[in-house]
Amino acid sequence: MRYAETGYNLEIDLSRGNIERIETDPGLAQRFLGGLGTNAKILWDRVPPEVEPYSTDNLLIFGAGLLTGTPAPGANRTIVSSFSPQTKLMAYSMMGGFFAPELKHAGYDKVIISGRSPELVYLWINNDKVELRDARHLRGKGTLETADLIRQELKEPNAQVAAIGLAGENRVYFASIEQGRSSASRLGIGGVMGDKRLKAIAVRGTKDVNIAHPAEFMEYCNEVLKYIKFREKNPLGMVPPILAGLGSPQEMRLHDEEWHTTNFAWGNARRRRKDFWTDEVEKNWTETSEGVRQRFLSCYNCPLSCGASVAYPGVPKYMMKCYSKLTYTMAAMSDLDFGFRINSRAQEYGVDGFTTPQTIAFALELYEAGILTDQEMSGMPSDSEERFFWLLERIVRREGIGDVLANGTYWAAQEIGRGAEEYAHNNIKKHEQLPLKLGMLNPIYFLMYSTGEKINITQIEGQFPQAPFAKREEREEFVKDWIQVPEEKFKQYFLEWEPRGDNSIPYYPSVEATCEIVDWMEKMHYLDDSTGMCAGLSSFPLKPAYHIHNLASIISAATGLDLDEAGLAQAAKRNRTLLRAINVRRGLRRADERPPEDHWKHRFPELETTLLDEYYKFKGWNDQGIPTRECLNDLGLDYVGEDLEQRGILSNEQSKKEG
Repeated sequence: MRYAETGYNLEIDLSRGNIERIETDPGLAQRFLGGLGTNAKILWDRVPPEVEPYSTDNLLIFGAGLLTGTPAPGANRTIVSSFSPQTKLMAYSMMGGFFAPELKHAGYDKVIISGRSPELVYLWINNDKVELRDARHLRGKGTLETADLIRQELKEPNAQVAAIGLAGENRVYFASIEQGRSSASRLGIGGVMGDKRLKAIAVRGTKDVNIAHPAEFMEYCNEVLKYIKFREKNPLGMVPPILAGLGSPQEMRLHDEEWHTTNFAWGNARRRRKDFWTDEVEKNWTETSEGVRQRFLSCYNCPLSCGASVAYPGVPKYMMKCYSKLTYTMAAMSDLDFGFRINSRAQEYGVDGFTTPQTIAFALELYEAGILTDQEMSGMPSDSEERFFWLLERIVRREGIGDVLANGTYWAAQEIGRGAEEYAHNNIKKHEQLPLKLGMLNPIYFLMYSTGEKINITQIEGQFPQAPFAKREEREEFVKDWIQVPEEKFKQYFLEWEPRGDNSIPYYPSVEATCEIVDWMEKMHYLDDSTGMCAGLSSFPLKPAYHIHNLASIISAATGLDLDEAGLAQAAKRNRTLLRAINVRRGLRRADERPPEDHWKHRFPELETTLLDEYYKFKGWNDQGIPTRECLNDLGLDYVGEDLEQRGILSNEQSKKEG
């Protein structure tokens, strides 16, 4: 009997209309855990680096995390993986809600999609009954409307539906997959789904998920739940409200947006409006939020209500996610009322809430600069907010200039030319990043930002504070109950971090300490993305419920695996290294790992070079960020090293020296 995981994947070949239920190797869980780890293993084994994202040979994988569907609080993530049309690298996006738990209860750990359907279809998974159904009547329908129509058609109101909208159908490079209370948004996974002519996946499951040691497992779960409730009643008092609690950022519960509105840039990530946030603005934004907020919502098996349904007059109800209420508002230099209005349409179309507003603002900047003219923008309204709606329509339909913009700012700038490249300034690895503009370079977040494979905001934050506290007494109070640190020395790193003087950024923490802190934080991210744990309870906030000291016991009790902290750390390192190898094989090199020039006002090129040098050494990579044969062999990834050697990415001479 398999525990925590079902032991079966669904293989769907859309070209042939073939459906297979495949038993999986139980040894993979010991080595890669599940979720992201086993998704990456499948992509390495089955998708050569020559395969384009919009190819029948590319795969689209919906993977449930190892703990997803179990009683572990917050274990509900679907890890959607493929290759990104935007970056050409591996894409993986976490989707909360109820989809992956439902998939587990239907009897499957993953749905692996290959090929391309001749016509638009949707997949219906109902326990052992799996079928492809005609979706031509759903063409052009919105994501939420599609889900409702499918449930009605199936006469199954409890089916969980992940769907694409018009943007996915038209293969927009930043199209999302929407699923009720969450979405897989970053890096254009919805475009891959559209390229395969798969409109939606609906799933209903009523089977059990087996636990190896149920009594022990439930004890651990109750301890986690107790801590979550404690933190809910006792938020941290030393940080801004947005960082004080657990869960995903409480964007509809909190109204103090001073931190975001003064640190995030407005327009195409160029202007910081430091004087924007006033008592009057806060009053107006509070009234707007509370006026449209219908109720708070939780994901599967989670006590926190991080999401909220929005009922804005004149638009269909939807769930606000991922701070897109701010990303559109700030990009248009408008007010919160506009953010709520445009979000409804954007989610129905299925587009990423960070890339889309930046791309629209980018186009308007090009127009103001005369690089785009009335010829390309013929018919565009004069009103700023209406321009955003106008461009959104053209992007999702790939009409006129929208066909160029639908590829994101990096590729659009290449095609437009005439100096447009200068305006596509907020990219890293060809992908639009968070419009955050800061002062002094922070060494920890420089490394997280530069080297992350996910290329996403949620993976450049973690359990170590983002800045030192002003007073030593505050730091001493903070470390007293900081049980989540891997070792006691991390407390000392924080205690000695000063806002000014010798122990301040950019030269503190030291390069060595920075590498250790980054390794800890990304280790937790990789564990979350393999177990299916919500980052809001683990890798993302300060002092979370899940940490390196309790996860091994929780996973072992659930699965029957004999994992300790060292074994868990090794699995996380293996997954992280395999993802690096996948991207290296597709062309990623050191030159790509540089944040936007204006992300920090004060940059330090020599320090940045040293940070990358030492981080690469710390990880067991060469000076180009390529894992060495020694590193790969130590992780049992010998076959990866052999492949990289055969392709000339790693040289035999280098391998001999390492040996």
